[in-house]
Amino acid sequence: MTARSLAAPATNLRRGLRAGARSLDYRWVVLAVGLLSQTAISGLRQGLPSLAPALRGEFSLSLEQLGVVLASVNVGIFLTLFAWGVLADRIGERIVLTAGLAAAAGALVGAAAAPGYGWLLAALLVAGMAASSAIGASGRAIMSWFGRSERGMALGIRQTGVPLGGAVAAVALPLLVVWGDLRAALLALAAGCAAAALGSWRWMREPPPAAFAGRPSIVAPAPHRDRRLWRLGIGSSLVVVAQSALFGFLVVFLHDEKGWSVTAAAGALAFLYVGGAVARVAVGRWSDRLDERVAPLRRLVAASCVLLLAAGGLEATGAPTPLLLVALLAGGVLASSWNALSLTAATEMSGRERAGTAIGVQNTMLNGAGALAPVVFAAAVVATSWALSWAALAVCQLAGVALLGPLVGEERERRAERRRRTCKASPTSTAAQEMTT
Repeated sequence: MTARSLAAPATNLRRGLRAGARSLDYRWVVLAVGLLSQTAISGLRQGLPSLAPALRGEFSLSLEQLGVVLASVNVGIFLTLFAWGVLADRIGERIVLTAGLAAAAGALVGAAAAPGYGWLLAALLVAGMAASSAIGASGRAIMSWFGRSERGMALGIRQTGVPLGGAVAAVALPLLVVWGDLRAALLALAAGCAAAALGSWRWMREPPPAAFAGRPSIVAPAPHRDRRLWRLGIGSSLVVVAQSALFGFLVVFLHDEKGWSVTAAAGALAFLYVGGAVARVAVGRWSDRLDERVAPLRRLVAASCVLLLAAGGLEATGAPTPLLLVALLAGGVLASSWNALSLTAATEMSGRERAGTAIGVQNTMLNGAGALAPVVFAAAVVATSWALSWAALAVCQLAGVALLGPLVGEERERRAERRRRTCKASPTSTAAQEMTT
């Protein structure tokens, strides 16, 4: 990916703001709003652990209570993902994003004012339940505005908000605690959600009607009854285990097992965040050029599987840490590069009218697996060894690759049918179809 291609979205964003929502150039404005929303929720979700010492000290929490507090946002997200997706399909992205993110901001203000453990726990749970609106609604908006030739890249850009929000929050929130206090950090998270809510209300719009002229409806079962979507969700859930475990335990492994300082180990984790963000955009663009989602996803995960197996072997044989780290980091970047492809595949199976529900179904499964993965991985390390546990992640990935296999042929059949329709269409309807199919 060249510097020119990376600069293109910023140029198109300025053009879209000038053209307004009646122009298809406005899709870059919608993408920016989606990225802001994703970054805000990821700052809350992934930045909260950086406040663990302050939370424990401020509220006199036991280790068990701290674990419950840190899990509360993820539990809230898990509980409401599907409902927000269905609502986005029914009333539109603008209202869902604005209401959900504004409610999350209010809940975080409540968390900042919490007098005790129970209030704090309830406020963070509600914040997670409200903030999950950003996941399905922003993905649906991007699916609506971007055609197949750009959709993978667009969702990849939106997905960079996950590592971006996590990285910014992990650095900024502890500094706010030092310069102010815990409440200042929680209010900063509230401000991020409030800014995303205001941006959604101001700039989120439906695509112009001309974009859908001549577009055939996608005939598919309801997302929660679509066997293809369940296969995609379960296969992706097996794959996400490695991503979640690597992000959760790389610092612990390097610090406890290899004797690295916390700062140096955190630097390796930062590389995973940055590498994953860049890879998501590049992989999305690659999938657009291939006009496929599932096949490139499987290739990426298979390559990550090989690297994680190599890491397990290197750890078992006592190989030098730099060599082991190369395998872990390369495998980790690949393991975190595919998320946008999975979401894109889900929305394209179900169509624009049900894209929010499809993302809700998909992300509910992914979030459930991602939440369980660190617990299971930690137990595996204690029961066996780091070497076997790294290899076990590769086995989970391999199972996911195998489960996703039948979807490759199904996606290619849909592509062939789409191209047959395109050949019969007039130039005008072909452009509209490329925009929305």
